[in-house]
Amino acid sequence: MVATEYDRDISVNSVAEGTYDADLSAGWIVGGGINGGYLLATIANAVRASVPGKPDPISISAYYLSASLPGPATVTTTVKRDGGSIATVAAELSQGDDVRITALATYGDLSTLPDTVERSSDVPDFPPLEQCVPNTMAPEEMRAMVPMMERFEMLFHPDHIGWAVGKPSGEGVISAWFRLKEGREPDPISLLTVVDLLPPVTFDLGRPGWAPTLELTAHVRAVPAPGWLRVRHATRNVLGGMFEEDCEVWDSTGRLVAQSRQLARLPR
Repeated sequence: MVATEYDRDISVNSVAEGTYDADLSAGWIVGGGINGGYLLATIANAVRASVPGKPDPISISAYYLSASLPGPATVTTTVKRDGGSIATVAAELSQGDDVRITALATYGDLSTLPDTVERSSDVPDFPPLEQCVPNTMAPEEMRAMVPMMERFEMLFHPDHIGWAVGKPSGEGVISAWFRLKEGREPDPISLLTVVDLLPPVTFDLGRPGWAPTLELTAHVRAVPAPGWLRVRHATRNVLGGMFEEDCEVWDSTGRLVAQSRQLARLPR
């Protein structure tokens, strides 16, 4: 299989047991640093390499200590437990002497889980693709400030795009169809990026701008089917200069495949 740009960007190289080199791509810059979901997928690749036979992130919680920059980085992993069907691994992403992210992850093999759905969030009613608003309509100055927009296709729900024309709904909801470029189909690792790619949901509250993530926890619930993903972000609480952002991701079959919650600072 030919590696896509995304696969190259999140790749890691083992240099010693539990130590991996990475080259963080400038193509994932947003606001004052590199996108947190892209960084999480890079860490996840190193964790995957640390626990052979358990390829999939099931749960991962990451604390963002400082903004990452394009260029060399190191991911270190420590296997806390590896037994049966589950492994638990601690990981850190560093640049020089600065630890950028510290994380704890649970890994396994999602393909071995029962293929049953006893209870699940309802799939949101999205208009057809051709009735949604593409991210390519963003002004050139915005696309220059957020180069990661060139890495994927995003088609916004027309009811959730008012913020782009100065008319946010105030509901605190943003949703969109999503897929990576170059025909790169979704998988469990890429879902860790997807949960952090929509504009901060505070845009829909009339608060545009970069919203630095403090902590993000993602749960991957199933291996996604090929095709477009439906992604929905929402918030209910804005307190003390911070807000939570809940994300749910459904695959092309309508199955919930990932969910996350992050705590972030309000845009300045």
